[in-house]
Amino acid sequence: MSLIEAYIITFIASFCSLVIEMVAGRILAPFVGVSIYTWTSIIGVILAGISIGAYIGGKLVDRFPTRKTLGWLLLLSGVTSLTIIPLTYAIAAYKFPVSLMVRILIVTTVIFFIPGCVLGTISPVVVRLTLKNLEKAGNVIGKIYAFSTLGAIIGTFATGFFLISYMGTRSIVFTMGIILILAAIFSGSLFKTKKMAALFLIIAIPFLWLIYHYMYKPPLTKQTYLYKESDYFTIKLTKTTSSDGNTPLEALILDNLIHSYVALNNPYHIEYEYERIYSDVLKWKFKKDEHFKSLTIGGGGYTFPRYMEVYYPKADIDVVEIDPEVTKIVYSHLGLPRNTRIRSFNEDGRWYVMNCKEKYDLIFTDAYNDLSIPYHLTTKEFLQQLKDIMKPNGLLMSNIIDNFQKGAFLPSYMKTLAEVFGKDNIYLVSINPDFENTKISTFIVIASNGKMDINNFVRFVRTELKDHAKSYVVPKNMVEDFINKKYAIVIRDDYAPVDNLIAPVFEERFGYNRKS
Repeated sequence: MSLIEAYIITFIASFCSLVIEMVAGRILAPFVGVSIYTWTSIIGVILAGISIGAYIGGKLVDRFPTRKTLGWLLLLSGVTSLTIIPLTYAIAAYKFPVSLMVRILIVTTVIFFIPGCVLGTISPVVVRLTLKNLEKAGNVIGKIYAFSTLGAIIGTFATGFFLISYMGTRSIVFTMGIILILAAIFSGSLFKTKKMAALFLIIAIPFLWLIYHYMYKPPLTKQTYLYKESDYFTIKLTKTTSSDGNTPLEALILDNLIHSYVALNNPYHIEYEYERIYSDVLKWKFKKDEHFKSLTIGGGGYTFPRYMEVYYPKADIDVVEIDPEVTKIVYSHLGLPRNTRIRSFNEDGRWYVMNCKEKYDLIFTDAYNDLSIPYHLTTKEFLQQLKDIMKPNGLLMSNIIDNFQKGAFLPSYMKTLAEVFGKDNIYLVSINPDFENTKISTFIVIASNGKMDINNFVRFVRTELKDHAKSYVVPKNMVEDFINKKYAIVIRDDYAPVDNLIAPVFEERFGYNRKS
């Protein structure tokens, strides 16, 4: 084998390996979220596969030192790459009765270990077939591994900066499989004649088309009418109806989470109960014709910002949504008019706050969910930055999902807020009045930049809103018990184990309960 061929083949193999590794997180996100567990498993499993593959490849090529060995390995690497998407849908949603960490490791191993292992065999086989003179072995091996590493580098940057947003993970994985199969045909001496190679391609093309058509097409249905992979999320739009069955809704799904329900023809409609808590607080704090300034971090479907726009015609409404594709879809499919008063900023929430010159009466943090929490938006340092852009007596409201009885994230987040705002200015509101029996649920944590008359709010809810209210204020003694729980921590930039704190919620969803 010539050096040029060796450079090209190792470049292709490493390129494909890193592309697959980069998209692995996006492939798994709708099933297991994006957490430190996810990326630890992906990197560890693929590295283990490459390591074992390198050992197997060396053994194989010593026993069968021919180009046909390389050809079969390239072909097998292409075929195993094509199994990634079907395997994901076959097993990723299975409810393994194990902890979150073990579950993610099992799913990642089943899907990615064999492709990584087979791709790991390529480099030692290429080196063995290229070496002809041991006196120049160091030079030859160094150049081959340099091109291999170059392929990995280009695969990393190309995937992260371009391929995911332009192609989506399905098309990327399918393309990598095709590239490896073509490399096997054209450089692996699998066929004695060109006619046999051409015949193989003629047979393979319709077969590959069937695979793509039935296993790789975006999962669109009568209900799910939009599927798009952006630089940040797998975005889906699904048609559904309200809980009472009377209002048609559009559901915006980001990775695994139904982030928003939107009634296209009725911006007053609020489906999620936690957003009704937002509404209760605003009705208590502001009159309809009063001016105030609000900031929402995590726009999603813009359900509550749209509500504020029509209910409070004098309000200034800013929304920070990290993903510009989400905002585009809200304009094109979810009814946000082009002449809206809502100002959108497509950037990271913390970056916006760090550079913000405005002062806000209200801040909503709606960027947390139970599987993928951006930890840098939960730390004491960030909460201090939020406080710095709040007006006196301004309110910060955060949407948190956790287990009320034994969750670790909610008390830790409240303890962190208490460090910044003072424990007397932290309040907890539930959508369920049965606090003693509430388990996994949605809560609104309120932090006040000054004194909030929580008793006045409770009276307002009971006397003014009555049956229309969804806000149940957790008693102060229970809030203090939460903040003082022994496993509650102050979340900091240098110590933010958010994935570990929230993991039990995910595990319970899949039927696994940790022993107390």
